[in-house]
Amino acid sequence: MTPEFHRIRRLPPYVFEEVNRIKARLRAQGVDIIDFGMGNPDMPTPKHIVDKLIETARDPKAGRYSASKGIAGLRKAMAGYYKRRFGVTLNPDTEVISTLGSKEGFANLAQALTAPGDVILCPNPAYPIHAYGFIMAGGVIRHVPAPSPEAYLSGVSAAMSHSSPAPSVLILSYPSNPTAQWVDLDFYKDAVALAKKHNLLVLSDIAYSEIYFEDNPPPSILQVDGARDIAVEVNSLSKTYAMAGWRVGMVVGNERMCSALARVKSYLDYGAYTPIQVAAAAALNGPQDCVDEIRAIYKSRRDTLVSSMARAGWDIPSPPASMFAWAPVPEQFKEAGSMLFTKLLVEEAGVAVSAGVAFGEYGEGYVRIGLVENEQRIRQAARNVKRFLARAPELLARHHNALAAQ
Repeated sequence: MTPEFHRIRRLPPYVFEEVNRIKARLRAQGVDIIDFGMGNPDMPTPKHIVDKLIETARDPKAGRYSASKGIAGLRKAMAGYYKRRFGVTLNPDTEVISTLGSKEGFANLAQALTAPGDVILCPNPAYPIHAYGFIMAGGVIRHVPAPSPEAYLSGVSAAMSHSSPAPSVLILSYPSNPTAQWVDLDFYKDAVALAKKHNLLVLSDIAYSEIYFEDNPPPSILQVDGARDIAVEVNSLSKTYAMAGWRVGMVVGNERMCSALARVKSYLDYGAYTPIQVAAAAALNGPQDCVDEIRAIYKSRRDTLVSSMARAGWDIPSPPASMFAWAPVPEQFKEAGSMLFTKLLVEEAGVAVSAGVAFGEYGEGYVRIGLVENEQRIRQAARNVKRFLARAPELLARHHNALAAQ
């Protein structure tokens, strides 16, 4: 029998897949699923961005190979965004790399930075690529519980004294996917000081930097003096401009790390289709009222979700940022756990969410809810949830009886 490939053996079964199979089966039966499971923007990409794509695609030369680190115009636009938004001046030639979405940028950074056995400090719960990008690159993940940003940094300090070899990379991600937590600039000052003390490189993922609902927008770690000595930031146009399928992201900051990423990418890809890159530059350089409109849509959905679910008997904390709510499993299903709750919810109520345990062991007891359905669908989901919670004793008894009969 052929053994499983080495890197595949290092990856656990895809936790989302079991619920995805249930959704597919129910949809094949004609069941309407209200799907909050994936953070997939449902609003259209703004018209001026699409128009620029179409215009550029008509150029007969548009189908040629592009540049793996991104065309110059896009890298300049990315640097311009950082100057306007954060007051950070970047050299577009040496400190900005355009990537095929933030996920590819993060994964190839891991390939560029990691030697076999390197120890990586990663928050738990976290977006899966934060850990598994490094695992696929041969690294070893030291999971640090992250019930709050402050607790995470405190845990990092403790982990440094109990890790051998010493960790080499610290991962940050605020606003967080899945927990929706965010931080102020003082947090990044503390993180940079900690990283310099322990000789750590820092990868900061701020893909949700423009999806915020408080008065003060989330900051960038690069606003901290000296951060570029040790840190890069991963960012994305996916949520900001409803361009998830376009796959445009960026890695910016430390010149040495950007150079390493550019070298890896030069062997792996030729960059995104040039018209996509030109359109992405138009998004960053053009009118930004579309960003305000997208943010307002998510805020309205957040408010509707929190209020309607509260009336249904499910208290969900109001997220300050991101396109997700991090919701505790309702009391009736606490002992069942997030995975069983998620499966029963989709099977019995037609409402799909993501089990918290899919984001790490410390995500148990929670589910992630994406703000990817409109207000009418959110209210319908709340009505379904209300009936579902009322049936909790019956549903749990049925499940236990089915297990006993096996």
